[in-house]
Amino acid sequence: MVPVEKIGPKRLVVGAHYGTGEFIVQRVTAIILAVYTLVLLIGILTMPGFTYEGWKSLFTFTVVFIPVGQILATLAMISLAWHAWIGVRDIWMDYIKPVGLRILLLVLTILWLVGSVVYFVHILWRN
Repeated sequence: MVPVEKIGPKRLVVGAHYGTGEFIVQRVTAIILAVYTLVLLIGILTMPGFTYEGWKSLFTFTVVFIPVGQILATLAMISLAWHAWIGVRDIWMDYIKPVGLRILLLVLTILWLVGSVVYFVHILWRN
């Protein structure tokens, strides 16, 4: 039996709070993606002509030998992958009941996301 003083507004709240970190990560990655989208949109609108050279200049923009465009794009891609991982992982955990199938889907999701980031970095940072 639960003591009376543990019920109501003065109750003792306990729990693992497993979802708090993921909640915060999803909000932070969403903000990073929103800011990057605005930066990219402003870059596209201020481009003199919509050509390959203009498009490439968005990603090769440097400040004092620091490739700002590439760093921002890479940060956005990593944020997108992390954001997607949390969302897809929660879907698999909530709706796929057979453990073997769930683990298979989780592993395939990880491989796909890591492969996407590696391919993106390869394309963006090659000479």
